[in-house]
Amino acid sequence: MSTAPAKTRTEDVELTAPDAETLASLLVGQERPPRPGALSASLTFGWRAMLKIKHVPEQLFDVTAFPIMMVLMYTYLFGGALAGSTEAYIQFLLPGILVMSVVMITMYTGVSVNTDITKGVFDRFRTLPIWRPAPMVGYLLGDVLRYVLASAVMLAVGMIIGYRPDGGALGVLAGVALLLVFSFAFSWIWTMFGLLLRTEKSVMGVSMMVIFPLTFLSNVFVDPKTMPGWLQAFVNNSPVTHVATAVRELMAGNWPATDIAWSLGWSALFVVVFGTVTMRLYNRK
Repeated sequence: MSTAPAKTRTEDVELTAPDAETLASLLVGQERPPRPGALSASLTFGWRAMLKIKHVPEQLFDVTAFPIMMVLMYTYLFGGALAGSTEAYIQFLLPGILVMSVVMITMYTGVSVNTDITKGVFDRFRTLPIWRPAPMVGYLLGDVLRYVLASAVMLAVGMIIGYRPDGGALGVLAGVALLLVFSFAFSWIWTMFGLLLRTEKSVMGVSMMVIFPLTFLSNVFVDPKTMPGWLQAFVNNSPVTHVATAVRELMAGNWPATDIAWSLGWSALFVVVFGTVTMRLYNRK
């Protein structure tokens, strides 16, 4: 039994397809969507960093429990010996320990960067038509929320145990704002390490080796006048010392113009130097 091929009757088919020009516009569009601006792209990546905290809330341990532990431990461990009472020592300690804790938290930025590189996420970022530094800036903007939370926790604990800033709310806000600017700039050091080193553990190890001398060899805990002359020369010129002094004086109601200028100068230097190195490594990675 033979089967005859089916005949196609084109005259019975109603052509409803759009013309070629309309079809092309539907497929590829007459105009491409506008390229996102630098600020928009950076904020998007910053929002991504905050969403990671939402899905892994254990990341907030270092900005909640760790600051509380630092304030209580150093206040009650050294307060009586260094200042005669914890109430007197907390007035000197809290602004300094606030700077120390937030600066130490910045190193987790490098760990996050290295994790995304290991998972191959950065390869996808580099194919996007966006401002090149946007992923890095987004990491740092997302971490600013962590710095704010850590500052709020430490100030709340300090107020409970007796800290009273003579500068009032404005002095506290000015001190925290300066600290956030410095921390944002300081974090570029860790983005460089996150791109340069191979594993998360190596990033953490190198970061701790750098950050511990900078934070402990400062005026966070004691006045440098009691230190040997050679050590005073290092401590008095440390960026952490300048920031801690500026924050301490702002919260006390003073205006330390010199230390504020040094803090902002260090911040600019970190962004220019380590930001440039970070982007060179990012483009070559």
